[in-house]
Amino acid sequence: MHSLQFSVPLVPTSRFKRHSVRCASDRQQLFNRIAPVYDNLNDLLSLGQHRIWKRMAVSWSGAKTGDSLLDLCCGSGDLTFLMSEKAGADGKVIGLDFSKEQLSIASSRQYLLSKACYNNIEWVEGDALDLPFSNGYFDAITMGYGLRNVVDKRRAMQEMFRVLKPGSRVSILDFNKSMQPFTALFQEWMIDNVVVPTATVYGLAKEYQYLKTSIDEFLTGKELEKLALDAGFSYARHYEIGGGLMGNLVAAR
Repeated sequence: MHSLQFSVPLVPTSRFKRHSVRCASDRQQLFNRIAPVYDNLNDLLSLGQHRIWKRMAVSWSGAKTGDSLLDLCCGSGDLTFLMSEKAGADGKVIGLDFSKEQLSIASSRQYLLSKACYNNIEWVEGDALDLPFSNGYFDAITMGYGLRNVVDKRRAMQEMFRVLKPGSRVSILDFNKSMQPFTALFQEWMIDNVVVPTATVYGLAKEYQYLKTSIDEFLTGKELEKLALDAGFSYARHYEIGGGLMGNLVAAR
């Protein structure tokens, strides 16, 4: 893995638990399996729209030049690279994920793209429920398609609140659990008739059938807002995007 390190440690090394991952092992293994084709599937299944949604999520985070930023559950790094461009050469960006394979792909992309600002990125294998960072460290946090998959959403939100600086924001992009019958039915139809058949071509039908269950068990926009407020955030607003198929929670500490 091509990994770039900061000259100054982010936190005491005794707390920097790169390999202490407590998330459910079955979910971790699932994302390791889909890692090699994850980006291609995202492009196919969203017709490239996921790139627009991710730019929206980064914009809502309020990230700016010189900031210390965190992309949580970073996967192959799409949001991390966008955050890096916001932070610039004087900023710092951490991409954290529990999947070694996803991080390896992200690090390889960083090496191949060779954009100057990407030198501000460090990849960390870690647990969203036990972040290895000091209190109030980050100026902004993004999380793309990760909150739905953590085993304890309340704890994950509390951890994001803990490591954010006062006045800073978290921006969380994910599938939307719509309360509109037509949108919910269309979402289910898309998974059954587009997502799973496409994933089958890559030999990942079983892995992507998990998607429907994870959306069914996810929180509505109002429930996500309450989750953030209960964790201590002073402000929370959930936006439906992508025709209601996706949603983005913005919360301020």
